[in-house]
Amino acid sequence: MHDFLLAKEIVDEVLAVAKEKGLSKVEKVSVEIGLIAMAHDGHAEHTEDISVENLQFGISAIVKGTLLADAVFEIKKVAGEHWKLTSIDGE
Repeated sequence: MHDFLLAKEIVDEVLAVAKEKGLSKVEKVSVEIGLIAMAHDGHAEHTEDISVENLQFGISAIVKGTLLADAVFEIKKVAGEHWKLTSIDGE
């Protein structure tokens, strides 16, 4: 379930950046993810190791019918407790 919530958060952020940049189509999105904090209280037991496959599945379901529908999402696992949008390529 957290994978899908993160997928929605990522898609919302990418759509906002694409709108800000005036993009009509997005071709590639690069994202880095670490352990995702489910609660912001600093406790290690409140983090989750997100499955890249589940995240990709969630993203593909959410982007249908949007300017991200044909975009390739490259997701890289990194150290840390956050996710970061590293690049968006489009026109």
